[in-house]
Amino acid sequence: MSSDAAREETVPSGPLQMPLIPGTEEGRSFWRRLFAPVDIASLVLFRVLFGAILFWEVCRYFSNGWIARYFIEPSFHFTYYGFGWVHPWPGQGMYYHFGALGVLALCIMAGLAYRLSAALFFLGFTYVFLLEQARYLNHFYLVCLVSFLMIFLPAHRAFSLDALWRPSLRSRTVPAWSLWLLRAQIGLVYFFGGIAKINGDWLQGEPMRMWLADRTHLPLLGPHLTEEWAAYFFSYGGLLFDLLVTPGLLWRRSRVWVFFGGVLFNLTNAVLFSIGIFPWLMLASTAMFFPPDWPRRLWKWRRSTAGPEMGAAPMAPPSPVARWTVGVLAGSYLMFQILMPLRHFFYPGNVNWTEEGHRFSWHMKLRSKQGEARFHVTNPATQRTYIVDPRHYLSRIQAQDLPKHPDMILQFSHYLAAEKRRQGMTGAEVRAHVMTSLNGRDRQFLIDPTVNLAAQPRTLRPAKWILPLKEPLARREQGEDDRDE
Repeated sequence: MSSDAAREETVPSGPLQMPLIPGTEEGRSFWRRLFAPVDIASLVLFRVLFGAILFWEVCRYFSNGWIARYFIEPSFHFTYYGFGWVHPWPGQGMYYHFGALGVLALCIMAGLAYRLSAALFFLGFTYVFLLEQARYLNHFYLVCLVSFLMIFLPAHRAFSLDALWRPSLRSRTVPAWSLWLLRAQIGLVYFFGGIAKINGDWLQGEPMRMWLADRTHLPLLGPHLTEEWAAYFFSYGGLLFDLLVTPGLLWRRSRVWVFFGGVLFNLTNAVLFSIGIFPWLMLASTAMFFPPDWPRRLWKWRRSTAGPEMGAAPMAPPSPVARWTVGVLAGSYLMFQILMPLRHFFYPGNVNWTEEGHRFSWHMKLRSKQGEARFHVTNPATQRTYIVDPRHYLSRIQAQDLPKHPDMILQFSHYLAAEKRRQGMTGAEVRAHVMTSLNGRDRQFLIDPTVNLAAQPRTLRPAKWILPLKEPLARREQGEDDRDE
């Protein structure tokens, strides 16, 4: 943290100063800054916005009929590796589950039983996230992570029902690490999102060129989106923004301009692409990079909150054990968040083609994939082969995603083998004939059609039955949009 940031954030009153921590001067300075008391206002505002955005998302699931479409109607669900035991609630249970999530989001927003509400929301939302791999979205993963962090952040010590009913809980300050943990999480999302864009297809304007060609109906901007400069402007603009937004927000002199650039960037994404709550979640998060007291100064919270908060005692300085506990846990969490997006480098081939290491790595809007799949099921006893259309077993969303994800193709092959076993066919062999296109290339085989996938285990190791991408990038004037967020 820079000295400017420390001067901006540290509350200068005497009783709140942290004691020196034994060790080197650099170590003492680091720990003082990490646990220095800062204004709680921006963390409170983030809590309110986060709860409101989550409540809005739950309402969208009810109003759009997504609960039944994604979790009740499908007879088969693609589960994540190691989470095959997660299943939807029976009957109308998923409706009750989402209703509970809506109530919990409002409790987070209002600061009512805050820590319990945050913990239950994290568990409940993560459960929904794990139910269907075909519904993976980066912002769902981000909601899981942020709701987990919110359990431990004291965002309920002001402007909350908890603080209203428990005066001893009230505080105008929180330790600085509360803000920096959120900032680090959002900064990593932007940074790895930018790193992932440094690839040959993106630098040649794909798949942005195809997506923009499908947006010509938009007023004012639409007629210009098919021009060649537009594909490069949005591709390189997105790459540079993702890489530079966090340093720009950390530097005091550029912070306001970068924030307004972020507003324009996220609003443009909201207009051009159907990515749900993601732009609004990122806008609420990037506001956390301003000095912690900015909401209080902007809306003159001192006058409106002076009554209940003036009598609040400052938070007691943490013990050495508490300091080291926070440091170790926060450091371990951030190290995991740094290493997880890098794991795809340990897999061979183009990650946008093989999908190995693609999820949980902030690879956002990087590829457009279309394809078709059929499965050949062979009875080893009779050597008779049956052709299976997966659309007879899957929902529309599942069937669309299947030809793009080798791990889902393997999982569906295991499902077909199990179905045939229940019907009396022992040792059914399943081979997949999947033709897939990446970013406008001609279609090619994604999976080796000679491999019996029913005999291949689900594993995190590289899959040898995924065929390498051979087709060079070919431009198209228009392309079918793909939900890649």
